[in-house]
Amino acid sequence: MTDLRIAPAALAVWVAAWLLTGPGAGWTGPAVWAAAALVAATCLHLLLAAVLTRRVGRPAVAHAALATACALAVTVSAHVQLAGRAPLGDLAEQRVTVTLTGLVVSQPEPFSFAPGSFAPGAGQYRWVLAARTIEARGVGSAARAHVQVLSSTAPRYGATVTLSGALRPADPGAAEAARLTADGASEIRAPPAGLRVLDTHRTALLDVTDPLSAQGRGLVPGAAIGDTTRLPDDLAEEMRSTGLAHITAVSGGHFAVVVAVLTLLCSLARLPRPARVALVALAALAFVALVRPEPAVLRAAVMAAFALTGVAIGRPSQSVPALAASVVGLLVVDPWLARSFGFALSAAATGGLVLLAAPLAARLAPWTGDAAAFALAVPLAAQAACGPVLVLLDPSVSTVSVLANLLAAPALVPATLLGLVATVLAPELPMLAGLVAWAASGATWWIAAVAHWCAALPGAVVPWLGGPPGALLLAALTGVVLWVVLRHAPRPGWPESWRTAARSSLREALTTRRRRLTRARVVALLAAGSVAVLVVVVAVPRLAVRPGIPRDWLVVACDVGQGDALALRTGPTSAVVVDVGPDGPAAGRCLDELGVARVDLLVLSHFHADHVGGLEPVLAGREVAAALVSPVPEPAANAAATGAALAAAGVPVGVARTGDRGTAGYLTWQVLLAGAGEGANDSSIVLAARTGGLDVLALGDLEDAGQAELVPLAGQTDVVKVAHHGSAVQSRALAERLRPAVALVSSGRDNDYGHPTDEALDLYAGLGAAVVRTDQCGTVALVVRGQEVSLAGC
Repeated sequence: MTDLRIAPAALAVWVAAWLLTGPGAGWTGPAVWAAAALVAATCLHLLLAAVLTRRVGRPAVAHAALATACALAVTVSAHVQLAGRAPLGDLAEQRVTVTLTGLVVSQPEPFSFAPGSFAPGAGQYRWVLAARTIEARGVGSAARAHVQVLSSTAPRYGATVTLSGALRPADPGAAEAARLTADGASEIRAPPAGLRVLDTHRTALLDVTDPLSAQGRGLVPGAAIGDTTRLPDDLAEEMRSTGLAHITAVSGGHFAVVVAVLTLLCSLARLPRPARVALVALAALAFVALVRPEPAVLRAAVMAAFALTGVAIGRPSQSVPALAASVVGLLVVDPWLARSFGFALSAAATGGLVLLAAPLAARLAPWTGDAAAFALAVPLAAQAACGPVLVLLDPSVSTVSVLANLLAAPALVPATLLGLVATVLAPELPMLAGLVAWAASGATWWIAAVAHWCAALPGAVVPWLGGPPGALLLAALTGVVLWVVLRHAPRPGWPESWRTAARSSLREALTTRRRRLTRARVVALLAAGSVAVLVVVVAVPRLAVRPGIPRDWLVVACDVGQGDALALRTGPTSAVVVDVGPDGPAAGRCLDELGVARVDLLVLSHFHADHVGGLEPVLAGREVAAALVSPVPEPAANAAATGAALAAAGVPVGVARTGDRGTAGYLTWQVLLAGAGEGANDSSIVLAARTGGLDVLALGDLEDAGQAELVPLAGQTDVVKVAHHGSAVQSRALAERLRPAVALVSSGRDNDYGHPTDEALDLYAGLGAAVVRTDQCGTVALVVRGQEVSLAGC
């Protein structure tokens, strides 16, 4: 029987950690006292029950006490860690320039802003620093928080470095307290000797795989050590859409291969049990350091530790308690793992395999045989468990993931094992390691071929409702299907007459069932088959066609002709909207296509007609929670008409002031400048916003005076809406200060103003920005998937 006693504690800890690490979670102090009170109450209940009845309290109460105690532990941990990272968070809100010293705790990865189309982030690396000291405004102090760093150089993992740059706020709920962009990091202490040796093996593996084909160069290091830096973008997308991305994400499968091989070698060497446990433990630690302790790796490593402990004491551990205990322990140490998709997918996949694989195999075995049943049950269980989590990452469902995993399964172990052997041999025996890596590339070729073939099937990926509603809907549907399939005992399988017919011959089978197969049944079967073919060939491909703007858009520049309309996502059906374009339905139609039913904040940068003319359709089509307008009501007629329209719609209106700030959903915003100069253009509201990991700056129609005043207030940003539709009035000092990765230019086709000008386009392109124009591309969107940002719609 499955032991679920620790499962409630794991769920309680996960929920508590997720709530405590969310945006604005300043209530950890009261939560500690509340959790402590619950623990005391449940323990008192158990004590009284033991005294009065001379028996231990009921199991349900004992489980509640355990869950509450674990929740208290994670609450205390989150409270202490939030207090330690508060100083860095406060400085980040003020965008203070600091000097940090700390430890590199993640493998630096090349950061490409938009793979496949443009790469303004080329030559930069993203990594995490565990800050230990901070110097700001001439004052040095101790620090204890993680900072996400974007730098032009890649420091060595495990090194102690120092670097300087301007802090910026981290994403809400992020494990890091702040973000920092730096030119480089100076190493002041080398990594430990063991890490330097492992780095040599990582580098040597990349060297020996360099002569291989594109798929081999990317997949052999990916399957062996989780290094995907050279994986081709098209292959990465095909693997993601077919459910094969887990092959390059080191987790339980890799640990299983390592442990199985070492156990076999120990058995052949006839080593005693203590020596076997010690050897496997050391190898597991070395493997974690080699592939880096990412969330999924940590989960697999802790579960492996429980298994080794069970072997050492002669009591093999059960999978479900080991998984639950691993979740509890890791979340207490790092509550932010509750918000890690990698950790969630790893735990969900393991839980699905442990709880669902055996029952599903038992249902399938009478129909397919034991071996085929197990092969099918594993991907089915993993897909059922991971599907709702994957929907949160990408609002789509893969219909071929089970097939792809079934076809790719024979190549997984050879690819992983040969890749690891090549990693071990590469520094000392590069020629032999190259041969082994070449053999591994044969296995990865099959994986790449399966991914390519399955991704090309009609209806391989179908759109799904995004966000938590989509995840809950998929989880509910999956639960219903599993309940229907698993509620009864396994059935006997195919009728015996069918088995006999299959064993004899197809002719005998047709003869046996000829009487039943009447003409009417033949016609019905042909009709049903024709309908099924029609659905597969026609309907499914149409369902799989994505709209021009993906459902997981973050920033959209609407094509409204000669004007501005920018949408910044705040939730599944909500957004902050900056300007509404000229008179006409274009802005309202754009928001309808994006599915925006609620505007959390409507920012009207100034009152020129090309920025406020499309107000009526925007107000008529959705709920607008609040509006923010320029402090200079010019032109007066437009300002009066705008105010009347907002008042008639019952929209609360505020006048923007420099320094105003707020939040909307998962977006944070700040008015960097408002009413900077004379005239409507230079009175534009300059809005800085952050949504989904992107920093966005909308410059309105600022001219010389306004842009000059903005220079000392602004910092580097990811996306800038270029001032005044790309007119010739552009401040080089401001552009160099911003250094955006993407420059959005909103202008009309064949307009009479000559927008955008060559001077504006050359200025931002010369700084490495990807210049995107609505007059050429129409409505364009930026999306973030994983750690990559890309452009859609152009």
